[in-house]
Amino acid sequence: MDFDNVDWNDPASLANLLGGRLPVPKMQSPADVRREARERSAKIHERFGFLSATVERHEPTIQKRWAKKTKQQRLKILLDAWPGMPATHRPDFDAFRKENEQERAAGTKYREHFMWPSINQEDLANPKNFLLLIKSRARNHPSVFAATDMASTHLGRVAGALMPIFLNQHVMVLNGATTAETYGELIAWEDHPDAFDWMHTRKQFLPGEGLMILEIQERLLTFLADCCCAILHDIPAETLTSTTFPVLQEPLLKTEAQVGGFESRLVMAEEAPYRLPARIDFGAIASLLEAKASAARDRVWVLREDPGYFAECVSETREHRQEMLKDTEGQPHPVFSGGREQIFWARIAGTLVVQAYMDLEVFSELHRQASHLDALHTKYASQISPANDLPEELLTAILRFVHYLDSSCRHPIFRLRTTVPASPPMREFFARQPPPNATTTQILTMKKPRVRFNRIESQLIWLLSTLWDDGGPLFLAGITNILDELERLIQAEPQAADRLSPKVMDHIGDLSIISQCLNQLNMYQPWAQGYDSARVGRIEGIEAEYEQWHNRIDTLVKGLRAENMGNPGKLVDISDKRFFYPIDKRRTKENVNLLRRAEHSLDEFWSSVDTVVYKQCGHLSGTAIRLALSEQRILQRTPEWVDAVAPKNQQPKEMQKNEPPRAVYKPLSTLYFNLPLAIAEPTKTASKTRIKTKGVPAPKPAPQQPEETVPIEPTHAPIRVGARALKVFRTLFHNPDVTTSPGEVSWQDFLYAMTSTGLFAAEKLYGSVWQFQRLDEESQSRILFHQPHPRGKLSFTMARRYGRRLTRAYGWVGELFVLDKGPGV
Repeated sequence: MDFDNVDWNDPASLANLLGGRLPVPKMQSPADVRREARERSAKIHERFGFLSATVERHEPTIQKRWAKKTKQQRLKILLDAWPGMPATHRPDFDAFRKENEQERAAGTKYREHFMWPSINQEDLANPKNFLLLIKSRARNHPSVFAATDMASTHLGRVAGALMPIFLNQHVMVLNGATTAETYGELIAWEDHPDAFDWMHTRKQFLPGEGLMILEIQERLLTFLADCCCAILHDIPAETLTSTTFPVLQEPLLKTEAQVGGFESRLVMAEEAPYRLPARIDFGAIASLLEAKASAARDRVWVLREDPGYFAECVSETREHRQEMLKDTEGQPHPVFSGGREQIFWARIAGTLVVQAYMDLEVFSELHRQASHLDALHTKYASQISPANDLPEELLTAILRFVHYLDSSCRHPIFRLRTTVPASPPMREFFARQPPPNATTTQILTMKKPRVRFNRIESQLIWLLSTLWDDGGPLFLAGITNILDELERLIQAEPQAADRLSPKVMDHIGDLSIISQCLNQLNMYQPWAQGYDSARVGRIEGIEAEYEQWHNRIDTLVKGLRAENMGNPGKLVDISDKRFFYPIDKRRTKENVNLLRRAEHSLDEFWSSVDTVVYKQCGHLSGTAIRLALSEQRILQRTPEWVDAVAPKNQQPKEMQKNEPPRAVYKPLSTLYFNLPLAIAEPTKTASKTRIKTKGVPAPKPAPQQPEETVPIEPTHAPIRVGARALKVFRTLFHNPDVTTSPGEVSWQDFLYAMTSTGLFAAEKLYGSVWQFQRLDEESQSRILFHQPHPRGKLSFTMARRYGRRLTRAYGWVGELFVLDKGPGV
């Protein structure tokens, strides 16, 4: 780029520098900008003063009257105060899809849609959203909303539909200014020693941005004041704020948990534009990531412990491989012919292990950084002020965390790109390109030509493809907005939900957790506006750290390629039912032998995987994977069947029925459990060369550990629950020797049971993910569970797995729960 010949005061010159891709902004003189800002600031403060005084005196009446009105009555008030209000949620998204880039550059027809995306009939006709908007804007100065009002126009600005005016060498003050004279004050760089720094670090605003914010707030406050007058139509406007009406105590609106019993992240996202900008909670971010890391660690465990779950995951992985797609000529993939099917099973084994290990590694690292960030935020709490820069240590930690989060999004995005087209509900819409040869691992998918999509399918595929396509739409709209729209579509349209398999929903949930953390950091105002400038001089070091950390994942991915997974591939083949696991059946000699056969097959597979991982990747020092495999976790295994000898006065069947359940335990990984912590990495040499360490032979799978038979007994005080909850917990912790096989558990019953203990609060996150937060602990730890999709019912085997997770996390067992016979239960 030729910077020498750029006139930085000429917007046309700047537009040419950028390749002429954006419209040329209009220029305004300092005098014109200053005059417009003063006029708008005066009107804003006049409207804010009226609205604030009115709400302080009449908010209970406003809430009651608004709640009693029908939807049509609410819409009449809204449309009288804002004629032509867009009908649907996120009208900026709708406008973005309707206009192409050239039409927007020539002058959009939807300026209001992009300027005020939260002002629409669908959202404001909702009783609570409108009341939240009035409460937040009437009880907080407009300066509090300056950054979020600007952020709300992101799509319009980056899409070229909104173009702020251009004025160089000036800054406009909005943050922290609370009077009509100072709010919107235009300051030249030469007139204040900090003016340039305010602009550069984004503590304040460019003049064009400032005028947009003032325009947004002026019309919004006028709209709300007019709505209040319409709702309080029986009181003359001039007396609404008089001393005739005293200032009242602020009434509170019910939370989602108070209304529906549970919090919902989707509802919180929908309400966010109407609320006071949220304060960041680093502790909550750390707890959420801790729960996700714990879930990933548990998945590694259950994949090694439960043959039934393992077989389901193998089948699910197989059904979501792109090899399952027919090509555009209707032919199957060559991996299914010519004796190559074993290669397919090797790929399945590699994918299954890599994804489980990668999730554990990524979320453990994100949790570590979030915990460190929470500690730093506490350390510097007394020094943090909107008027000051963040302490260097805290700022660098935030920038590092943002970079890791942003980079980590690519893993679930890649999985969506590869699994959605191949997933059974979506497979009819996609095809493969014929491969260039029979041995290639590259697969290209495409939408089938001449396939017709209905409105919902078209919207669903647009949202999904926007997530995984590297290009403009995702950058313009933002990943959080796309995920919010996807979640809304899934919740509102059963047809959309039916097109998403449980595995795809899991990937959406993982991406949403990372996105939610990013969104929280991007709302950390006013400092979030300055992240880009703060990266200068720091990003090179952060990127180098990330690459060094990510190398361990790259090594794992390369080590578990199909060419190295031949033996695990043979052992993962589920076609011979080697993993059949009748855990729900009453113990008989035949069933016990089947259980032990499946467990042995699973142990054999993982022993083979451990050998491959050690040979290709070493002993994984410093990784979350190594820690999980070598810690004192143990697998529950079925002991051999022993024919019982019953006393003369007791039947053998009765005696076995009354015995407590017993199980055999063994380490999670016999290889990694027995590795000395100080062992050296194996030297990578040619494949024919034996692997050696510094004088220590490479470890082989250890001999079977002595089997220890341990009765399962409760270790906590009894938890008293009602009959409905007790039925759920008896299913979660089912003992087949005591009761017959239970049926399914509805998700609503599971939620009720968990919260009825008084120990958990439940919150719906994104996709199928629910978060359960402990209420009886100082740390308020969290555990994540996936809502079954699409039926919303826990099968017995899934319920049992959830019970095992609760046992591992909290020591819960079936005998812990007793029926509360008290009144009202």
